[in-house]
Amino acid sequence: MTGPSLADGRSPAGKKRRSGGGGGGERTASINSLDHDILCMVFSLLGPFDLAHCSSVCKFWNDIVSKSKLLQDLYYRRRGSYAHSSDMPALSQKPLRYYMREWAIQRHQSSLREGDVQVDQWKGHSIGVNQCRMKMGLILTGVGDKVMHLWSAESFKCLGEYAIPHAVSLIDYEFDESKIVGLIGTRIGIWRRGGQRSIFPSREGTFPKGLCLRYLDPEAVVGCEDGTVRVFDMYSRKCSRIIRMHSAPVTCLSLSSEQLIFSGSSLGSITISGLSSDERVATLRPHDRIGIKTLCFNPGSNLVFAGCASGYASCWDLRKMGVLWERRVSPNVLYSLGHMQYDTSTLVVGGIDGVLRVLDQSTGELVSSYIMDQPVSSASSGGVEKRKGRRLSEDAQIDSIPRAARPQITCLAVGMKKVVTAHNEKQIRLWKFH
Repeated sequence: MTGPSLADGRSPAGKKRRSGGGGGGERTASINSLDHDILCMVFSLLGPFDLAHCSSVCKFWNDIVSKSKLLQDLYYRRRGSYAHSSDMPALSQKPLRYYMREWAIQRHQSSLREGDVQVDQWKGHSIGVNQCRMKMGLILTGVGDKVMHLWSAESFKCLGEYAIPHAVSLIDYEFDESKIVGLIGTRIGIWRRGGQRSIFPSREGTFPKGLCLRYLDPEAVVGCEDGTVRVFDMYSRKCSRIIRMHSAPVTCLSLSSEQLIFSGSSLGSITISGLSSDERVATLRPHDRIGIKTLCFNPGSNLVFAGCASGYASCWDLRKMGVLWERRVSPNVLYSLGHMQYDTSTLVVGGIDGVLRVLDQSTGELVSSYIMDQPVSSASSGGVEKRKGRRLSEDAQIDSIPRAARPQITCLAVGMKKVVTAHNEKQIRLWKFH
């Protein structure tokens, strides 16, 4: 998916250096000739993200930033606290990425809680789609159209199109850096990012109607209408296990790297089973026993979150196997919820009333809520229209807000200081929090 200049794995800058007759070596020599103490003085004046950029310039600079503990010191100084002296040896061994991740998560949480919002929207499909995924700076949209589109989350440029076979419909999908795994009818399809498509062979009677799919390499897990979950090995392309999880249709799934399957049903229960052992670990039941529409698991806090058809959001602590909180955050159906990886503070929720809500993961309390406001600029040559997002007050009358400002949110995905939403419309929206 990268441009032609990157097709051979070399950067444009690398090509220029080769044609320039050794200029890269001269620059490296000049960087390394800078005095260690002078660099330490300069680096001590920088913020965390400037330090991170400097650490990636060369190994010499990376060693200075890491070994001098500049980033660790800056981390505690910005927090307004200092580690106890007995903790310093352990702290100094933590890699640079640990501190950068801490900063990034804090900025993300602060932006969602208090930041201004800009909404970029563009026409992504010829007909309405209701699913979206976002990871690695990429957005994948589909379900409803006969094609999936892969977008850059920065430029909104379409990086790839993936056609759905004419005789079937796309129901659900996941993607990683090399492929897309999709549920199409009663079969599973794989689209390589290079464009090649393959469909699992049909096995009559072994695959009833699938309603949802999640993928954790090397297995794809399908929730079915008959209450079972089917586990497929992506390499043998065979169903390796059938797990009876509910007496009603499985409406949503979530997987954990600890080999657990979380499944929600139309009757309002959540069942946890082992992915490899097939053993049922637990059954979670919200007080409001109306269908589970969406769920996710946060491995950082061992919390399970679910959204119901009645507008309730619920949270369970797996360490205690008990309900942590339940709140009715919307008067209508909650279709989607999610959080950014490593974030144990904020949870983003969307549903039929079109309000994008941010909840506190620990308490379920409403932190902030947003809708779209009037356009700031009309669609550019690239087809992207910029709108302001408007933060709602706690006593806002949702029904009095025009539906055009709050189209139903059928799916959302959370990234660093951004949320992408699908609305069963042609338009895709990216909410950027500053």
